[in-house]
Amino acid sequence: MEPIKMFKALADETRYKILILLLQHNYCVRALSKELGLTESAVSQHLKALKEAGLLVGEKKGYFMHYDVDRDSLNELAAKIKELALIKREACSPESMEGSKKRHGSCKCHKS
Repeated sequence: MEPIKMFKALADETRYKILILLLQHNYCVRALSKELGLTESAVSQHLKALKEAGLLVGEKKGYFMHYDVDRDSLNELAAKIKELALIKREACSPESMEGSKKRHGSCKCHKS
């Protein structure tokens, strides 16, 4: 899993909308293009970005490729976000201040 690629792919509003739609139902390019009011070419480009980020899988059904969300990858990304949210932040301690001058070296924020 490459979370940065996934974040970049989801940073686009249209791709985010596509992901929401695909979580609810499998779609082919033509159906997504009608649903979103975009050209099939534009939808294909967005699907390519989502697929390259590891967020989608495609399955050929007859002449059409139907897309679905790779829920395992999405769950891994959600776990990564939760992991980030649990990181504890350390503040500069008051002991690192002397009058109005900071004693560099005793505060993690000011270590070289």
